[in-house]
Amino acid sequence: MATLSAMPVDPSNADQLRTWDGDEGAFWAEHHEHFDRSIAAHHGPLMACADVGVSDRVLDVGCGTGQVARDAARSATSGSVLGVDLSSPMLDVARRIAAAEGLTNVRFEQADAQVHAFEQESFDVAVSRTAAMFFGDKRAAFANIARALRPGGRLVMVTWQPPPQNEWILEFSGAMAAGRDLSPPPPDAPGPFSLSDPAAINDLLEANQFRDVNVEGVVAPMWFGSTRDEAFDLVFGLLGWMLEGLDNTGRASAIDALRATIAAHETPDGVLYRSATWLTRAEHHG
Repeated sequence: MATLSAMPVDPSNADQLRTWDGDEGAFWAEHHEHFDRSIAAHHGPLMACADVGVSDRVLDVGCGTGQVARDAARSATSGSVLGVDLSSPMLDVARRIAAAEGLTNVRFEQADAQVHAFEQESFDVAVSRTAAMFFGDKRAAFANIARALRPGGRLVMVTWQPPPQNEWILEFSGAMAAGRDLSPPPPDAPGPFSLSDPAAINDLLEANQFRDVNVEGVVAPMWFGSTRDEAFDLVFGLLGWMLEGLDNTGRASAIDALRATIAAHETPDGVLYRSATWLTRAEHHG
């Protein structure tokens, strides 16, 4: 496991490093194929919007196990791709798959994109799939990304719409709460929904020399497993920590509620929930 001294990390991202370079990152690395399939309906629009060219130099921010970076590398055959993430277990998977696929124009580095010393104006495209929401200081992070982009370079990212538009989080968190009133984190705190307000996205990017900001909604089913048992194992592996503090009766109630909502969403195509993201594209006018 990495330590805070292993690389430059902003103090506001220290908790994220402990999370993603620890057990949660290891869980995502172990189940990377499952997670990539879950987000597939939002991955396609992201890559189409990024429109990576043959000679583009691409930065993948929060690359995880590398699907976006690898797809970008397949398009940028005369260019290059750098994927950065805090999670060494996920980066190990990204490197292994890229090597197995013979992709020589992509590399992966453990780095905090909020403070990493990227070469200025060295990228044509910056992409991020459900990762930018976790920065501790988003203004600083996007300022650093902007410095790494050439003038006229573009940023394309996917972030979640608010929880009411995402059936999966409402159903799962409601089940695991077991009747408790669990207060959500502050809107600007690092977390899945911290960039769920389109106006806030626009203001954040314009404050960092991005122009022509376009935010479009994408609504699609999100897949959690081929069967109810497979979906339960994945979701419980992610959210089991929410049972902390419950007695045996409360734990049993939460588990039953989770199994019930998953069973209710089982279809011939697997366990599906409604999901909604924002697909944002902007140009850097530094």
